Amino acid sequence: MAIYKALSGSPVIPWRVRQGMERWLESSCRDRMPALYRWLHLGDARDRLRPVTSGPAHHFFGYYDKAPWNASGTLLLAHEATFNDRPPGPEDPVSVGLLRLGEGTRYQTLATSLAWNWQQGSMLQWHPADPERLLLHNDRRNGRFVSLVRNTDGREVNQYDRPVYAVAPDGCHAYSVNFARLHSHRPGYGYAGAADPSADDPHPGGDGIHRIDLASGRSELIVSLDVLASIGDVPHGAFQWINHVQVSPDGSRLAYFHIARTGETGWRARLFVCGAEGADPACLLDADVVSHYDWLDNGKILIWAKRAGLAGHFLLVDVARKDCSVIGADVLVEDGHVSFSPDRAWVLNDTYPDRHDMRTLMLFRWQDSKRIDLARLHSPKSRWWGEIRCDLHPRWSRNGKQVCIDSVHTGERQMYVMDVDDIVA
Repeated sequence: MAIYKALSGSPVIPWRVRQGMERWLESSCRDRMPALYRWLHLGDARDRLRPVTSGPAHHFFGYYDKAPWNASGTLLLAHEATFNDRPPGPEDPVSVGLLRLGEGTRYQTLATSLAWNWQQGSMLQWHPADPERLLLHNDRRNGRFVSLVRNTDGREVNQYDRPVYAVAPDGCHAYSVNFARLHSHRPGYGYAGAADPSADDPHPGGDGIHRIDLASGRSELIVSLDVLASIGDVPHGAFQWINHVQVSPDGSRLAYFHIARTGETGWRARLFVCGAEGADPACLLDADVVSHYDWLDNGKILIWAKRAGLAGHFLLVDVARKDCSVIGADVLVEDGHVSFSPDRAWVLNDTYPDRHDMRTLMLFRWQDSKRIDLARLHSPKSRWWGEIRCDLHPRWSRNGKQVCIDSVHTGERQMYVMDVDDIVA
């Protein structure tokens, strides 16, 4: 257990002493004695984080559900932006590029994109058909959002007439959602600069999830918002959309959020699953709050949820039985961006800023509830909150020996890598 956690929880130490110790730790100690701060919080004085990008430009990868490393672990995908203090507008480009890891690591621009956001970038990801040399990202051309395939020298290999959200593990198909509709209802996840053709329809029959055949380029609607609106109790006339599509490890199923507007600014999300071609859509979890999730295997999903009258927890949901069990009830006490290690033994997670504007990066061994905090990083809400915030969005390397995050703890949005092989071995 970290030293500070043991001291702050001790009933022997008077409350005033504990409060004074916390104020000192989160101000003078953090700023002037970072090694001591890490030792007190983490039990390790070393700074395990290694920056792989630097200013004056800002760099980030994006979401937590994709690996930025190529197959050999020699390249890291990244975005580069010239600003960091506002949402991107329709004519704000972001650079799409990569880092060649090793001595003298530097960012190399491959292209630019006009379809991006701070949370998920341009959906930049390696192509599963060739994760060593091919990458995908979204762009806007002729007023429409599209997706592109490039090789690592920047040459455009293919273009699809729909933007990509998620790609099947075999690289044969991709899944697309309406990013213009997302921009209207959840701006931090949508793209500016294109019109939603069904903007006035609460649940259009022609909108939902499209499946793209990456060989032919043809796409088809496989999940309709109108069909989802008819399943369960959805407020009549509520505007609806789809977000957070994730493919199961074997590619046989899709998970996604069906979200309905509640009032002017609120929404309620339901976790759905269906077959890879859209068959048998079923609501797996309908709770007050459902949030970040990851597939454990082809039949179970770990997700943060808050059910009526109960505290929020991470739940392991069985897709077939539609039942769930609480995971890490005493150590995972708040929402975070969870992802399983390649061997499925560990969960990588982070937190939102606490009352000291600090985010915690952690590992969690879910089978015995062992938690290891890796870092605490400053993320001031006064500057970085809202849809321009910089969540850590931790993601695993393909061999499970490293993790990569985005962070603003130095005042710039930059990317960092940490070795964790000594912990997870």
